[in-house]
Amino acid sequence: MLTKRIVPCLDIKNGRTVKGVNFVDLRDAGDPVELAQIYSEAGADELVFLDISATEERRKTLAKLVLRVAEKVNIPFTVGGGIASVEDVDILLQNGADKVSVNSSAVRNPNLINELSAKFGSQCITVAIDAKQIDGEWIVHLVGGKVPTELNLFAWAKEVEQRGAGEILFTSMDNDGTKDGFANEALARLSRELNIPIIASGGAGNVQHFVDSFIDGKADAALAASVFHFKEIEIKDLKEELKKNKIPVRL
Repeated sequence: MLTKRIVPCLDIKNGRTVKGVNFVDLRDAGDPVELAQIYSEAGADELVFLDISATEERRKTLAKLVLRVAEKVNIPFTVGGGIASVEDVDILLQNGADKVSVNSSAVRNPNLINELSAKFGSQCITVAIDAKQIDGEWIVHLVGGKVPTELNLFAWAKEVEQRGAGEILFTSMDNDGTKDGFANEALARLSRELNIPIIASGGAGNVQHFVDSFIDGKADAALAASVFHFKEIEIKDLKEELKKNKIPVRL
């Protein structure tokens, strides 16, 4: 049985790590290079680094910062934000990223997923999907959650898989930053309907929420930010609790 992954997320704005609630009210959470090194040494399985304003401001992810982070970690490292071409991905991988995450650009140009998968391999390509419930339906949103689309979460996730994505990072905007738990029903449905790994994101507030994301949500990995940044949960303690619940983890 594959081990479940714990993934700290570094949301970057203007070179600093930030964290908000429901994608707004951002506050400073520290230096991304320092945090990345701390998490790597603390037993995190992977890191995700998202330049959250790159798409909105129409600029590229901070490749130099990626390089600085990559020099400090010895675990897989995914980078996203403003990626819109094969060239963008090439630069990030050369600067030390192991995987890239695409979101808004994949919705605007779905064939980008095919191109990236063909060029770099599906194992390198994560598609991030931000969605919230509107009238009972999960609707995909773009540009850091600011722009609603007409896409249904589950239909888009299936298309993403068919186009060659290696995994999906699903963030529930309704749960993001609330610390009320992950969107486990939606996660479980994604896991049932797809054959690629699903990373749960949005809502982690305590250790039990992670347990629930793996048992009820059937997630392959669970991502969180503020509970790690502000030391509300230590990764070592979290993994020991997961093991007690018979959830396979790398200790």
